[in-house]
Amino acid sequence: MTDVHSNRSFTYREMETRCSRLGRFLREVCGVGRGDRVAVLSHNSTDIFEIQFACRKIGAAFVPLNWRLAEVEIAAIIENAAPRVLFHGDEFQDVARHLRESGRVPKIIDLRDGSPSAFEQGINSTEPLRSSESVSHDDVFAIMYTSGTTGRPKGVIITHRMTIFSGLNGMMKADVTGGSTGLTFLPLFHVGGLFLMANFIFHAGGHNMIMRSFDPSQALSILADSSLRITHAFGVPTNFALMSEQPAFAACDLSHVKCLMVGGASSPISLLESYAGRGIRLQQGWGMTETATLGIVLAADAAFNKIGSAGLAVMHGELSIFDETFLPVTRGDVGQLAIRGPTVTPGYWRQDGATRAAFHRDWFLTGDAARQDDDGFYYIVDRWKDMYISGGENVYPAEIENVLSAVNGIAEAAVIGVPDDKWGEVGCAFIALREGAKITSAEIVGRCEASLARFKLPKYIRFVDDIPHTAAGKISKPELRVLYEENGVP
Repeated sequence: MTDVHSNRSFTYREMETRCSRLGRFLREVCGVGRGDRVAVLSHNSTDIFEIQFACRKIGAAFVPLNWRLAEVEIAAIIENAAPRVLFHGDEFQDVARHLRESGRVPKIIDLRDGSPSAFEQGINSTEPLRSSESVSHDDVFAIMYTSGTTGRPKGVIITHRMTIFSGLNGMMKADVTGGSTGLTFLPLFHVGGLFLMANFIFHAGGHNMIMRSFDPSQALSILADSSLRITHAFGVPTNFALMSEQPAFAACDLSHVKCLMVGGASSPISLLESYAGRGIRLQQGWGMTETATLGIVLAADAAFNKIGSAGLAVMHGELSIFDETFLPVTRGDVGQLAIRGPTVTPGYWRQDGATRAAFHRDWFLTGDAARQDDDGFYYIVDRWKDMYISGGENVYPAEIENVLSAVNGIAEAAVIGVPDDKWGEVGCAFIALREGAKITSAEIVGRCEASLARFKLPKYIRFVDDIPHTAAGKISKPELRVLYEENGVP
């Protein structure tokens, strides 16, 4: 694997030795035992993967933390996870020190991307483990905390069974092999960064390049460098849109790339066409932290035949779409997507109530509104909770957002339902324009009229400089609702 930021590279033999030494350091010096938690608060680094695999060797649970959260939010997660050790990047030393001084974590260890640090000293001062801890499929591999857009972050339990079957799903759907080279730019505290495609490629014995953070110019440069021969990458639509807007995109050679997978939201047709012009068919997919990523994937050769579809179910996963009474809907109707199988989490760490609420029998309720067409392809219509009812009709904001994204001059759009005395709820569209673009609210609504029923047309248009996003790159609807409540209608 290669760390782009520090320009370090490791063979599998070197990585094995470092992880084995780190595992012994954690066990014998830090007192970490089987089932204990080990947390890390750091920007992307190959160090994070070494911590992950060292935890596996001693049967500990790996807990990557969202460094974008406020200190009080990180403290709440630490209280829930109760790690014995917290590894931290140098830039987070104050937060780490406060957590130790408050008694929330017994030991902190600094990371400095290969420079002298307690992390490197621990590895260099310890002999490799004599043997790894024996673990079962049901043992905890990691605890990954959700972004908290629906409330307090929940620690999703990721078992060893989930990682194995998720890896198999990814290898089959994305054609991952030992010859694959992946580019990772999503944050490693997010399941899309940790698993897609990095852990899948590790599973196959390939090579991973890890970026410290996403920079569209740098990411495109690495992706297009034929000497690096990147074959796989995963991102949200915003990542790929920003890369496509780089001046170098029009002439870049991506012929060596095998799979660019996009998730988190449906990709606009304009984005699909941009990459098709460079010989790449973006593969859309659906997944979540609770399924260790992939549950649905659209094959590249269906990218334009099934526009808007997330694709077909992965092999190791079973899907259903339920109505409000948990009965399967008629094919073509919208309901809540549910999934079961070996990649589904057993629940949330130390939150039994949240675990019970997330399941109907053995079906995990995803919170996504979906439908299935006559060919069996799945379409994620919207978040189940984001749907609003206007004049008795169900309205899914994602449908409106797809139309708005095709309007020339609009960089990004997001829609929420807001109260209305006459209709119950109506749409409020937040619009971020491209630089130099000029367009009025009336013109935007007029462009939508050709594609949407009248009850779906947004009643309010609010222009903003930027649309707020979560750490995973998804549009943050809760922040938009707060913005609406603070300022009212335009």
